[in-house]
Amino acid sequence: MHTSILLATLLIVMSSQVLFAAEKPKMNVVLFLIDDLGWMDLGCQGSEYYQTPNIDRLAAEGTRFTDAYAACALCSPTRASVMTGKYPARLMLTQWLPAGRWSPKENKKQEGRFLRELPLEEFTLAETLREAGYATLHVGKWHLGGPPFSLPAQHGFDVNVAGSEHGAPGGYFYPYTGRWTVPTTGTPVVKTTLPDGKKGEYLTDRLTDEAIALIRQNKDDPFFLYFPHYAVHSPLQAKKEMIARYEAIREKERQGKPAYAAMVESVDQSVGRVMETLRELGLDDNTMVIVTSDNGGLWHATDHAPLRANKGSHYEGGIRVPMIIKAPGTSKQGRANSVPVITNDLYPTILDMAGLPLRPHQHQDGVSLSPLLKGETTLDREDLFWHYPHYNKHLHSAPASIIRRGSWKLIEFLETGRVELYNLASDIGETRDQSESQPELARNLLAKLREWQVEVGAEPMRANPYYEGK
Repeated sequence: MHTSILLATLLIVMSSQVLFAAEKPKMNVVLFLIDDLGWMDLGCQGSEYYQTPNIDRLAAEGTRFTDAYAACALCSPTRASVMTGKYPARLMLTQWLPAGRWSPKENKKQEGRFLRELPLEEFTLAETLREAGYATLHVGKWHLGGPPFSLPAQHGFDVNVAGSEHGAPGGYFYPYTGRWTVPTTGTPVVKTTLPDGKKGEYLTDRLTDEAIALIRQNKDDPFFLYFPHYAVHSPLQAKKEMIARYEAIREKERQGKPAYAAMVESVDQSVGRVMETLRELGLDDNTMVIVTSDNGGLWHATDHAPLRANKGSHYEGGIRVPMIIKAPGTSKQGRANSVPVITNDLYPTILDMAGLPLRPHQHQDGVSLSPLLKGETTLDREDLFWHYPHYNKHLHSAPASIIRRGSWKLIEFLETGRVELYNLASDIGETRDQSESQPELARNLLAKLREWQVEVGAEPMRANPYYEGK
């Protein structure tokens, strides 16, 4: 009799444990991708000029990656890497969209071919999470193709607010319209970022309102909020009262333009409002939050020191970016990790931290950062790569292919064939080219870079028969 009661009790307990495990909510995910936010543009990154208390708090509660990289020095390829877990070279989506700044008369080489939209064949991060039962929510900049085949709706998102083929908003104040000229054709385009609003409304705030409303609507089910802000991309437009506070700072003490600083502060307020909403709803302990950027800051908007160069360049100022991750199940707070990581890694990291099966055939150029989030200090990866067989008009930009191994970074300039080698541990500003003093290392790294180019099918540059220069 006692044995029967004991067995029955045990079965009830086991059943309740199984039921509890089955009902345990999946981890929510909020991914902020800030446009053109430079590596030094946050307080937690060392800036004493930009006011970012909310992002700084996130860094104090999570892990800050000091050697984090965007997969490209320009926006669309990096965004593609986030969605697919692949290097842009493997995707053949290596240029900003729609591009068109190559000159047949002025540029010595023909550019590598590239796609002008994210292929439907890619099974994106959003599609994977939706398949796992997540509500998938897109708010902000898309810039990976346009209608009818390559908007967020075609790549796994249930909801799309303000995402289009355009890389910048029509304007940051209502009615959010503006004109843009397509570089390839000179054709004028009228952009309208949102169809409605009210006088005086600011885009960063409005998108945050939309994001918070979606969080509230989906609070009882797992959700993936992809929040790629249009800010702090040009045009540099911000609230007058915010700009005035930065204009009051002596010019020699400024790190960037007052309008840009005000835009950074508005983004920080957006992050703070979203985090406060998660806390209010009791979701903050079950939500993974990521803040990163798609490339370095614009050269005339912010100062990248000690990094060299800026957006569009594949020196560190163009590709090294802030990356902060706060995730459930990671107890140590305020950790700074110096292992080199890249935006390709976000796809497998999110799946791993959410307890979902990895898709190595999809995110084949990313690795999960969960060991680093849990306190490890190494990853099972030796090299990072970049390939940009294109021209653009950004300062210090040039077609280039790159490998980083440990603290060493080798750049092959694709137009001239010149090679530069830097030790980032002792020369973060890339001021001392060591290709001649370390010839064997340079040869080995270049050979590995060439192997990788073949492996991923990286597009070459060819001689330009129309070139009229010397």
